[in-house]
Amino acid sequence: QVQLVESGGGLVQPGGSLRLSCAASGSISSINNMGWYRQFPGKQRELVAVITSVGSIKYADSVKGRFTLSMDNAKHTVYLQMNSLKPEDTAVYYCNVDLVAGKDEFDYWGQGTQVTVSS
Repeated sequence: QVQLVESGGGLVQPGGSLRLSCAASGSISSINNMGWYRQFPGKQRELVAVITSVGSIKYADSVKGRFTLSMDNAKHTVYLQMNSLKPEDTAVYYCNVDLVAGKDEFDYWGQGTQVTVSS
């Protein structure tokens, strides 16, 4: 059994910063990919940023240069530093991990954390 614990969402003014954290715990053999997605009301969930097992990182075009994803491999934790936030970044942010436990591969989602950018 694997658990994802997210933290760091909240309300921030335009131009401000927030840092999201997501920690995976449990019987984890290895992590293939781990990152963040977001969902706007009435829309499908979309990629924000993801890091692979070899350390390559992919960002959505809309967040490049403003958001930075990093990972602490020993803690199975990813951090999303969000700077220069805009009202259009307002969404529910979900952590996702694609991992191996034993011999099987699993995909897990966090419960979601609200990020609101408003003055």
